[in-house]
Amino acid sequence: MSRRAGTADQRPPTLIVKIGRYPLHHGAVAAARSLGRLGVPVYALTEDRFAPLALSRYVRQAFLWSTSGGEHPDALIEGIRRIGERLDGPVVALATDDEAAVLLAARRAELSDIFLLPPVEPALPVLLADKQRLHELCRVHAVPSPETVTVCSAQQLRAAVDRLGLPVVVKNPAPWSRLVAPVVGGTTTLRGPGDVLSAERALRLTPQGRLLVQEYLPALEGCQAQDEAGGATDWIAHVYRPIDDGPPLVFTGIKLRSWPTGGGVTTRGLAAPHPELAEMTAEFCRAIGFRGVADLDWRRDHRDGRLKLVDFNPRVGAQFQLFRTTTGVDVVRALYLDLTGHTVPLGAQIDGRELVVEHLDALAAVSARLRHQPGPGARHASFPYPARRETAWLAWDDPLPFAAATMRFASAAVSRLAGLASRRQAPRPEEWSLPPEP
Repeated sequence: MSRRAGTADQRPPTLIVKIGRYPLHHGAVAAARSLGRLGVPVYALTEDRFAPLALSRYVRQAFLWSTSGGEHPDALIEGIRRIGERLDGPVVALATDDEAAVLLAARRAELSDIFLLPPVEPALPVLLADKQRLHELCRVHAVPSPETVTVCSAQQLRAAVDRLGLPVVVKNPAPWSRLVAPVVGGTTTLRGPGDVLSAERALRLTPQGRLLVQEYLPALEGCQAQDEAGGATDWIAHVYRPIDDGPPLVFTGIKLRSWPTGGGVTTRGLAAPHPELAEMTAEFCRAIGFRGVADLDWRRDHRDGRLKLVDFNPRVGAQFQLFRTTTGVDVVRALYLDLTGHTVPLGAQIDGRELVVEHLDALAAVSARLRHQPGPGARHASFPYPARRETAWLAWDDPLPFAAATMRFASAAVSRLAGLASRRQAPRPEEWSLPPEP
C-alpha cells in the first residue's frame, strides 16, 4: 500500500530510536513499513547510510548516528532531542532495543515537550529488561519463571552450575552492560564441562563482567515445536497496553525455529491462539503497571507442563509483523494510534500467519538438520499449513532492505568462515571462548 497523497504530512511523525550497532534488525524495517504504508512520516536513527533501515522507501530520512551504548545518558538524550526538534512534532518515539526503551522511559519528563511516549513508571523498563530483577518480579506476582542467579566470577559460576546442574543457559543480564561489557555474544547453553570452562574464562577476561545463569527448561525430545495443540515448547506474546485503562491488545504465537537453535531469536514463527497465555500476559502487565509495547518469551517446562516467563522486552519485538488483527492493527500501529489520540479498531488475531526471517532461518534449518531435529512441519495441530506466509526482509514494494541485508549476511558469513579456517590452522584451546551470536 502506498502513502496516502495529501494526508501524510498531517500525521504526527514517528522516530525509530535505537542504541547500539545492529544494522541487521528486521523488526525496525517492519515498523517503518507498517507505519509508512499508512502514510505516517517515518524517520530513523541508523548506523550508516547503507543499513537496510536507511534504504527503506518508507523512511523519509535516516539520521546517521552510530552509538555504542557506552555514551553518557545525557549525551544520548541531547542527541535525541536535537533530532526531534528538527521534525514537525509532536513525535512518536519507537524503541527497538532495551537500552532505548529504558532511556526513553527514565527521561520521559525531559522529552515530553517533543516526544509522545507511554506513561510508564521511569524505573519499570529497566527492572523488566534486567533478567535477574525480572525473575524477582515474577516471584512477587506468582508468575512462573526459571530459576535464575547472577554471577560475577568464575567461582560463582561454578557454584551456580553445581546447584542448577547442566545444562544451564547463560546470558548477559542487563541492558547497557550487554553492550559495554558483554561476557557472551547472546543466549548460550552450557551443556558440558568444556562449555563451563570457556564461560569461566570469558568472565575472567571481561572487566566488571556479569553473567546470568538460568535454569534450563527441557523441551520434548528433539523438538522445538510439536503437534499437540497448546503443547508447543516455545511461545511468544506481543502486547500493547494502552495509556488509559482500556483492554490490552495481546497476540500469541509459537516459535517454530530459532537461531542459535533452541534459544535464540525467532527465525520462523506461527501466530496461534493461546487464551491462557494471553490472559497471563495481560494480567502481569496490569499488575506491574506496564503500558506500551512489549515482547515476552515463554517456554513450556515439560517436567511440570507450565509455561514459564523467560524474557520480557519492554519494546517492540523483532518479529512483531507476525501478528495482526482482522482490522489490520499490529502493536506498532496500536501504539501510534493510541499516542496520537485515535481509537484503535477492535479485531481478533489472525491465526495461522507464519513469519520467516530468510537468512537466519536458512542457518537454523541447516543446524536443525545436522542435529536431526524435525523441521517446522511439526507445528500447531490447528494450523498444519500457514494461512499467510510473511518474509521478514523481502517486500516487493520495498526491495532495497532485502538486498542490503543479503549483502551484509554474505559478508559476515565469509568473515566467519575465514576466522574458522584460521583457527583450524593454529588451534589454541586455552584461548577459546564462547562464540558471539551472529
